[in-house]
Amino acid sequence: MEAQSSSEMLLSRKRRREASNRETEEGERLGKIPRCTVGLKHPAPFADELEPAVNKPYVRVNMEEAKRGTHLDRPVRVYADGIFDVFHSGHARALMQAKCLFPNTHLIVGVCSDDLTHKYKGFTVMNEDERYDAISHCRYVDEVVRNAPWTLTPEFLAKHRIDFVAHDDIPYSSAGSDDVYKHIKEAGMFAPTQRTEGISTSDIITRIVRDYDVYVRRNLQRGYTAKELNVSFINEKKYHLQERVDKVKRKVRDVEEKSKEFVQKVEEKSIDLIQKWEEKSREFIGNFLQMFGPEGALKHMLKEGKGRMLQAISPRQSPNSSPTREERSPSPTFRLPFFAKTSPPPSPPPHHSGARGYLISEDDDEEDEN
Repeated sequence: MEAQSSSEMLLSRKRRREASNRETEEGERLGKIPRCTVGLKHPAPFADELEPAVNKPYVRVNMEEAKRGTHLDRPVRVYADGIFDVFHSGHARALMQAKCLFPNTHLIVGVCSDDLTHKYKGFTVMNEDERYDAISHCRYVDEVVRNAPWTLTPEFLAKHRIDFVAHDDIPYSSAGSDDVYKHIKEAGMFAPTQRTEGISTSDIITRIVRDYDVYVRRNLQRGYTAKELNVSFINEKKYHLQERVDKVKRKVRDVEEKSKEFVQKVEEKSIDLIQKWEEKSREFIGNFLQMFGPEGALKHMLKEGKGRMLQAISPRQSPNSSPTREERSPSPTFRLPFFAKTSPPPSPPPHHSGARGYLISEDDDEEDEN
């Protein structure tokens, strides 16, 4: 039952942390702040380099007074400790939360030494001096305590005039204790913060170990020697060979991509040419049919030429309204001198050979002349 209840508590705490992280991220995304330059010019000082405040009595501030706000000359002194190996955004967010716990906060950060860390937690990537320096350059830190104790004692709290200790509320079991902050919580000096899920020093080291070969090859390319990387001669040659093989693969991949792009361009151009050829062919066929088709312009031209030729070679017909011979007015007649008798009334000229006399009109004369 106790194990089940503790697991339920851990899950509920994890859900609360995830919800708070989501709210914080949404607030950061939605809110806009004016542009200003607030960067600090100097790192945070170390506690052992500051003047001791022996002339002022140490009187703790309770939670209500701290939340209400204290005088500027008396900020709330909040202490946060840790290893801070491979300093990352999760560390910075935790320190930011500690700094923002109260309106007027003086944040003191304790960093454990290499001896304590290697004894109780394990080997570190960065040595203690590098970790001290990294914390001193965090913008939320006001003071750094070097060689911080693993477990906080009343003497240490009184020496540094600490009002509250900030840490996430998950029990931290170490140094033979189920929770090293248990006595701080019982004294009412604990101020909980939230962990940033998805990033930690262990996660970063896990990524490096998982992709060990990739990072070794990366550093060999950057000029590090096999001795510096603690790589044997055979492995060094193996990594160099892998790098050459990868270069060949990259070149082949680039050639394939370029060939694909070339083929794609050729296909696009061929499709455009085919479409243009089809359009031109349709236009050509349409023009051909318009000229030489059954009802084309050439047929009409031939018909017109044929009509003109027939009209040119055929005689002209007299107009339908021209008068006939009978309708024409009678021409004046003349009598020959050897005829004594008058001729009968005008009539078609006789063609008898034995006639004694006949009339000759002007029209007949014209026809004879023709």
